[in-house]
Amino acid sequence: MKVKNLLEMKGSTVHKLNESDTVSIALELLARHDIGALLVFDKKDNITGIFSERDYARQVLQEGKSSKNTKVKDMMTTTIYFVKPENNLWDCLDIMSKKRTRHLPVIENQELIGIVSIGDIVNRIITEQKSKIENLESYIIGSDYGATIKMPS
Repeated sequence: MKVKNLLEMKGSTVHKLNESDTVSIALELLARHDIGALLVFDKKDNITGIFSERDYARQVLQEGKSSKNTKVKDMMTTTIYFVKPENNLWDCLDIMSKKRTRHLPVIENQELIGIVSIGDIVNRIITEQKSKIENLESYIIGSDYGATIKMPS
């Protein structure tokens, strides 16, 4: 399956954050939308980073900083890896594994068209694999396997 197919299924909504927003605002948005990361933009609407629950846990909590006073730009991850709609999901998992990231913005013609998370990808791959296994079992065993056979009286 391709990234574009996953976006068609899950939607292409991207929740944004301004780099001057506080970590407290970021946490509120993460909770409200039940997501794990937000893309961070500057005043010119350029992507400058990504802020995730992981950033909060590792930097704000561990360093004892205040969520209300700390700016997102001081806590966000600035190295972002992008994918294209034509990438397949296995490519995305490979990037995520090697680069130790959980979210990949999707870019087409230099425009942001969505974001995929490791959870999105793993859930889709599991669903595909289950379907393949069921189809193979049906083919190997036959569609009548386990059916009740009535004997003539």
